[in-house]
Amino acid sequence: MITLHQAVESVGGPEQAASHCGVSKRAVYKWLARKRLPRTEYTGETNYAEILADKAIGLNFTKEELLNSLKSVAA
Repeated sequence: MITLHQAVESVGGPEQAASHCGVSKRAVYKWLARKRLPRTEYTGETNYAEILADKAIGLNFTKEELLNSLKSVAA
């Protein structure tokens, strides 16, 4: 199971994740603190999980794997 922290680190950390996703570094830190992506990811308005999966280096995971692991953390 992939964690959000692992996914963010696999793209180079919060600053790189923010750059790839087009959000602020603060937004990524909020994701990490909450251990989940924003609501918009689950309603289909954004695609941060897909971006993180595509940009990951040294860690293979899919968007679905990341979202499923985050759902189990929130439960």
